[in-house]
Order: sequence, then C-alpha cells, then structure tokens
Amino acid sequence: MRWDQLAPPAPPRPPNSPHPIHLLVSISPAESGFPEGSSIDRQMLSVARRPISGAVPAGNLLGIHLFKCPDTVGIVAKLSECIASRGGNIHSVDVFVPEDKHVFYSRSEFTYNPKLWPRDELHKDFLSISHFFSAQRSTVRVPDLDPKYKISVLASKQDHCLFDLLYRWQEGRLPVDISCVISNHDRPEDNHVRRFLQRHGIPYHHLPTTPGNKREQEILELIEGTDFVVLARYMQILSESFLKSYGKDIINIHHGLLPSFKGGHPSRQAFNAGVKLIGATSHFVTNELDEGPIIEQMVERVSHRDTLQSFVVKSENLEKQCLAEAIKSYCELRVLPYELKKTVVF
Repeated sequence: MRWDQLAPPAPPRPPNSPHPIHLLVSISPAESGFPEGSSIDRQMLSVARRPISGAVPAGNLLGIHLFKCPDTVGIVAKLSECIASRGGNIHSVDVFVPEDKHVFYSRSEFTYNPKLWPRDELHKDFLSISHFFSAQRSTVRVPDLDPKYKISVLASKQDHCLFDLLYRWQEGRLPVDISCVISNHDRPEDNHVRRFLQRHGIPYHHLPTTPGNKREQEILELIEGTDFVVLARYMQILSESFLKSYGKDIINIHHGLLPSFKGGHPSRQAFNAGVKLIGATSHFVTNELDEGPIIEQMVERVSHRDTLQSFVVKSENLEKQCLAEAIKSYCELRVLPYELKKTVVF
C-alpha cells in the first residue's frame, strides 16, 4: 500500500513502574478526553521525549501504533485505555492536529507483556479503535515479532548510497530484508558491491535500459512481493504505469541542489557557482519528477576552502545519511501523508 492510501477504567499503575505517561505535544483538555484541571489531564498534557532504547522491561515487547482519523474528543483517552486495560505501559505519544483541518495524527510507543496480550488480540483491539473513529490509517507494529520489511534496491552507476545501505543492513541498523539489487549499469564480478552481494546471497540483476525500453515489466516481476522499493541513485524515470502497477511506496534520494543545478554534473555546477549550502532530499516517488512528498532533508555548509573533491564527498555523505534516515523513519512508522504534497514525520 502506498503512503497516501488508507487502510473499562485503566488498572492502577504498579508501584515500581518506572515510566509515567508522556505526550510529546501540547493538546487541549477537550482533545485529551479528561476533565480540565484533573491530575490525569495535567499528566497527559506534559511535554517530554523519552528514548525508548533500553527501556523495555525484561519479558516485555515494544509496540508502535500509527493513527490518522477525523479529529474528535477522546481519541488519546481511548488509545490510552486500550493499552492500559491490557497491562501495557505507554512510553510516548506524539500528536499532531492541524489548526485548519479536522484531522488527528498520532504515533504511540508502548511496552506490553505478549503473554497477557497476544499479537492477534492486539491487532483486533486496535482494529476496533480504528472502526470506532473511522480511521483513514491505523497501523500497529511489534518489531520483535513482525517480519522485517522486504525491499528491493534500484541503483545506477554510483555506488555510495547503495553500498551504504548494504553496510547498514549488515550491521542490523536498518530493519529490512533486501530481496535483490537491480541496476541498469553492470558491475564487474570483482566489484566491491558484487562481492558483498555474493557473500550475503543477495541476487544482483543487470537490466540495461534504452530510451525506448526501461525494462519496467521485468523490474515489476523482480520486486513483486516487496513492501517498498528504494531508489539508491537510480537515474531512470519510472513511468506512471509502473507506479500504478507496483502500487506501493517507492523512496528516492537526490542531491539538494535542485532546481538551480539540473542536468549532468550538478555538484560541479554548484561548486563553480560558489554555493555556501548543500543538501540532500529523500522523498516518495510520484508522477512529478523529484517532487514527491518529502520524508527527510539534510544540509551542510561549504566554503571557499572546499575543493571540488571535498565538495562532492560532503554531498554524497549527505545523500547516504538522508536516505538511511528516511528508510529508518518509514520502518519505524513515523511517516504519514499530510495534504497533497506534504508528510507528517514524527
């Protein structure tokens, strides 16, 4: 599914429970669902960010819930009640309600005991909430139980983004399984990327393209069954027919020098123009070239002291980091569609 497609009282807290409930944004008492001025209201309206890593009690699991529905009173209260009634413990709730739109967005992290709340019942409970609030999006994920996202990576001649993703995957820093790498440029058998792929049993497919044949049908067959696709500097335009046939999300990365420096050798163009700020943009692929909803952007200053080589190195480093962060945010359920060309990224 693409990014823009839609799919009793709480028990008392154990005396030694280390983590109170926190919200990451301010919301009105009416939105919280509790009486104004109550101790629960004050607690839930506090603003704090708590890192989740290392905070999951032994035997418990981390759950993540992403939610989008029409705004109404009591959504936060209902979500909290659902988790607490199953003995779960909320670690963070990030809420966004636009001033000019009747839409509620939230992302929750919670821990729970899987023996008390089996995975299928957890799914049913959040599905019930989704129906109750007529949600456009309600996704729950348990990273330690659910399969990793299956992806395919498309790349052209440049290796920096592709190899960085492979390295992060090998280190376990991206929660994905790579089904294959597809490229319109061949690489020798002794190329470092080819050696890495062979060592890890990841298929490499060389599909040379021409202006009249983009090999899209063959690519569709190779990426069938994936959860989303990553373009790691794939320098080919995907047709509207291809996007519709695939029907799922595609994440792209490009340098942040657009629209001023189009065409070939953009880094050289920008270097010769004496720019002082460079960047990278990761976004969803849509019919409009390089204009899909933005997931992540990064920038860095450059100066007269930079050579063309150092300029290019800085630009490529930004591209690698920006793409990896976008994939990580997507897999951690931090990204939601907002308006036609925008995203909410928690």
